[in-house]
Amino acid sequence: MLDRFSIKIIRSPLALLAAGIDKLGVTANQTTLFGFGIGVLAFPALYFTHYDLALILILLNRLCDGLDGALARRQGITDAGGFLDISLDFLFYSLIPFGFVVANPEQNAVAGAFLIFSFIGTGSSFLAFAVMASKRGIENPIYKNKSLYYMSGLTEGTETIACFVAMCLVPQYFAIIAVVFGIACWFTTVTRIYSGFQTLK
Repeated sequence: MLDRFSIKIIRSPLALLAAGIDKLGVTANQTTLFGFGIGVLAFPALYFTHYDLALILILLNRLCDGLDGALARRQGITDAGGFLDISLDFLFYSLIPFGFVVANPEQNAVAGAFLIFSFIGTGSSFLAFAVMASKRGIENPIYKNKSLYYMSGLTEGTETIACFVAMCLVPQYFAIIAVVFGIACWFTTVTRIYSGFQTLK
């Protein structure tokens, strides 16, 4: 829901940073892989309940996710790069709640499982429509510079980042945050399935 606004705010700073990184010969795919590696390190940080460190690693991962797109727009957007980016993004999104679960399984297991289950709904509806939209040549007027069709919803990247930040800041309320955000994700899933089906029909 908020991505269309946050993208406008961060686009220029990311473009400037990408210009400098581009001069060093760093590619978009290298940035994607590096960012994913940073994000994976959030898992042991969460396991050992170093939530402040996990928060820093999560934010660095998201910074790299924005940078790889900015670099791709300079170096050329490719299907392979888009595939790598979205695949690792979804793995990262599911890794974070899993980290909270293993840190405190007695309190967080059910809520964490529900959130990951909810991510399956948003992810599958998002990707399924992107495949069909590409097949039919349907373009999104809002996200024109993406490698695949970005179907909007109540819970998008900006909201997910905010959710992870809140979890790290107040980990004792992880279960409540996870359940509330999971419900919001299911609202996104239902509306995406409905609107996607109507569009394709």
